[in-house]
This record gives sequence, structure tokens and C-alpha cells, in this order.
Amino acid sequence: MELEFAFDPGSEVFRVPPSPKMATAEDELLLPRLPELFETSKQLLDEVEVATEPTGSRIIQDKVSKGLDLLKKAAEMLSQLDLFSRNEDLEEIASTDLKYLMVPAFQGALTMKQVNPSKRLDHLEWAREHFLNYLTQCQYYHVAEFELPKTKNNSTDNNTASSSMAYPSLVAMASQRQAKIERYKQKKEVEHRLSALKSAVESGQADDERVREYYLLHLRRWIGISLEEIESIDQEIKILREKDSSKEESTSYSSHQDRPPMKPFVLTRNVAQAKVFGAGYPSLASMTVNDWYDQHQKYGVLPDQGVAKTTPELKRGTQQQEDQEQKEDEDDEQMLHRAREWDDWKDTHPRGYGNRQNMGDEPAILFWHSSPHHGIFQFLKWKEKSTEKWLCIINGCMNYLKNIIKVPSIT
Repeated sequence: MELEFAFDPGSEVFRVPPSPKMATAEDELLLPRLPELFETSKQLLDEVEVATEPTGSRIIQDKVSKGLDLLKKAAEMLSQLDLFSRNEDLEEIASTDLKYLMVPAFQGALTMKQVNPSKRLDHLEWAREHFLNYLTQCQYYHVAEFELPKTKNNSTDNNTASSSMAYPSLVAMASQRQAKIERYKQKKEVEHRLSALKSAVESGQADDERVREYYLLHLRRWIGISLEEIESIDQEIKILREKDSSKEESTSYSSHQDRPPMKPFVLTRNVAQAKVFGAGYPSLASMTVNDWYDQHQKYGVLPDQGVAKTTPELKRGTQQQEDQEQKEDEDDEQMLHRAREWDDWKDTHPRGYGNRQNMGDEPAILFWHSSPHHGIFQFLKWKEKSTEKWLCIINGCMNYLKNIIKVPSIT
């Protein structure tokens, strides 16, 4: 190994330039360690989940992309260190290393927060793969008892089998509902126990047993979250694929449709019927505008400089009324004589006089008066208009006719 020395005149000190191997060692010391990567990414995930800003905002998306980069580096570092082996059990893993099992779950959660409609299907598939990797590890180490979701091959077989059925199984739906209820209860219980252990573990005052219990509870909590996310991912993937297939079918159908659209047509029968019976309302004009004007001009109802025209009959009636009023004002003898005669006649002829055939408002009843002092028929007015009164009068007349021999005639 050859060393090169350089002399600095200002300081009068010999310095040795760093070799390439020394530079790489210093760079490795400057790289973030695995605990720092894990804690930083976990903090970013917590900030994204509790943020009040929209998920599509730039601040949230920057945190999501940064957290995914840190988790990717942490996953690469875990594979290089070979921290977890298939030859060991859960009890053989150190308590402080249990938390690194949650790296795939964190990757899936942050992948679900990405907002890009054109890549939504890819994001869903990546997130499902991360959650499935996490559940596979937890099932291998027997962290909790659960049923692993189906992979793509199993899911396609299941879809073909279920499509052959006309209706979904009610038993399967009931079992899914019961499983969701059980997961919800377990989630609430785990969160309650985590809140009790959080302060002691983060402060460093908890012993190894409590630290191990704390991280195992976190693993079980993320198992429930992963199962729920995979269910929602499968439903959304199905919707997106059906949407894409419907778009393809619509485009193919529109490409095959070359002929022009049909024009509207009218039945000849309806046209002929409309010519005979009309449109059902007076849709045709009965006179021209000139005829209408001449007719209104004839009756004098058209305005002429703001003054309505009058007909000869109207003028004659108005003139007669004015002459009569003038004569009354001048005390004309003929007019006064006629007015006095009319007043005298009204005094001797009250209202209703001469009603002999029940033509007025009040019906008249003709009967023979029972008094011996009257030997003529009299017309009496009956004001009560009820059926019982009429029947009583008719009955009385019949009894009277039975008692007499001969009824005088009306003259």
C-alpha cells in the first residue's frame, strides 16, 4: 500500500489524502440504520393516517412517496441481513426484532394511499401483494390463527366456480359477517392493551416480556387490518376490471356500427286522419286579420285616438235616456201623470198578485174553506215548504170531500 503525502505551506503540516476504501467505509457509516428507517417510515404512516388534509394533496403524497422509499430500503436491508429465517420459530426471534415483520404491512398501507387514477389497478395489486406477504410470514410464525386469503390462481378458480352459481351462498355470507364481527372485537381489545403498554415501552422502562407482548399485539392488529384491506382490494379490482371490459365492449360496438342512424318517420294513416279530424283543437284560422278588423270596426269597439266609437242604436238609447231625465227635471205633466198611475197600480196590486198556476216563489194551495160564512174558493199561501205540511193539507181536503155531496165548480 502506497501512501501519498501532501504538504500544506500555510499550516506546515503533512496530510494524508483518504484512500477509496476509507471513503466507502465513511459512506457506510453515514447511511441510515435499520431502526432509523423503520421508525421514520412508521412516523410518516401515522402522520398520513391522522392527517386532516385530502389524500390527494401534495403534502400527503410527498410523505407517502418518502415513506415508501424508506420502507423499500428497509426491506432490502432485511433481506441482506437475513434477519428472519424459516428454520426458527417465533420464540427464537428477539423481542426488538419482531417489529420488522410489519415492514410489508406498512408498504401495503402506504401503497393504498397513492392517488393516481391511471395506475390505480397497479397500486391495488402491489398493495395486495405486500399485505399477503405479511400475512404469510405471520401465519408461518403462528402469530395468530386466521385463514390466509386466496392467491390469484385460487381466486380465479373461485370466481369461475362462483359464477356458475345463480345466487351466492347465504352460509358463506353469514360466516363472513361473523368473522368481521370477531375481528372487530379483537381489534378493540388489542388497541386497548396497546394503549396501556405504549408509554412504558416507548420510555424504555418496560422489561423484555412487556416489549415482546407490545410488538406481538402490533402484529395481531396489523393482521386484522391486512385481512380487511385485502377484502376491499379484491372488490375494487373486480369493479375496475369490469369497468375496463365495459369500455372495451362499447368501443368495439361503436367501431362495428358503420351505418348512419335511422331518421324519424311519420305514419301515413296518422297524417290522413289529422287532415280529416284536425289536430283536436282549432289550429286553423277562421278569418283573416282584415276581416277581424272590419268586424270590430263595424261594432265600434276599435279605439280611435283614445275615444271608443259608438253605434247609432247606442246613440239613440243614450239620447232617449237624456231626454227622459230632462223632462223629469222640468216637471213634465205627462211624465208625472204616468209615474203617479204606476205608483197607484203598485199599491193596489202587491207582489205576487195574479199567481194562479204555482209559477211564483211561494206555492198557492186551493181548498174549500170550512167556515160557513165563506162559500167561495180561496187561494191561501203556504210558506213552509215541507212534505209533512203538504200531506196534512191533502188529507184534510180528502176528509172534507167525503163529508159533502157535491163540490162546487170553480168559476
